[in-house]
This record gives sequence, C-alpha cells and structure tokens, in this order.
Amino acid sequence: MQWVRNSFGAQPEYLWADMPNAAVFRHRENRKWFCLVMEVSAKKLGFSTDEMVDICNVKCDPLMLGSVLEKTGCFPAYHMNKQHWLTILLNGSVSEEDVQFLLEQSYDLTSKKSQKIVKNEK
Repeated sequence: MQWVRNSFGAQPEYLWADMPNAAVFRHRENRKWFCLVMEVSAKKLGFSTDEMVDICNVKCDPLMLGSVLEKTGCFPAYHMNKQHWLTILLNGSVSEEDVQFLLEQSYDLTSKKSQKIVKNEK
C-alpha cells in the first residue's frame, strides 16, 4: 500500500463499515478505482480452506488477462467484472515486480477515456 501511495499519490479510502480493512485507491483526477485491497476467505478463490488471505483487485487489459491468469497467484476477479479485472493473491506467490507492473497497468487503464467517449466527442 505504501508503494501505491508513493507511486501514484493515491490515499486509501475505507468505504465499508463491515469491512474496515478493505481499501480502495482512486485517481485524483477522475475518481476511478484502480486498486482494491481486501481480505477474503481463501474459499472465495477456489481453495479448500477458510483461511483469510489478502488480495488486490486491479483492472487488466482483456488481451492480457488470459496469460496473466495462468500465473500462480492470479485469479478471475473476486466480486468484480471478470473480463476487465483480476485478483492478485498477496502472499508472495506473485513477485513484487509483477504486482507493481499490474498496478501500473491498472492505473493507466483507468486513467484514459474510453474509445467510445472519444468517438462521441468528435
């Protein structure tokens, strides 16, 4: 979380009283989410244990999603659009460099106007 603060100038927002450790990071300019950090039961990711695990949801280019999901520690997005988001297990199974790369990608993907909006402005 410190790396996200330092890299993007985003501060965590704690939006849900029933999930006090769940933090959302947004762009300052457009307020879009680019990262959600939270704790969930490992069962939610397909494991057989009820152990609580830390995860990070990030937006991902749909063209990259298939190959990223083949990596250990990456899953279809928990509780978000599975065509555009993915879940990263934050237990060390995904390298720090890969997590940072995916966070940078998410930040970039959520900062741009969509092609549809650009076409409508012309």
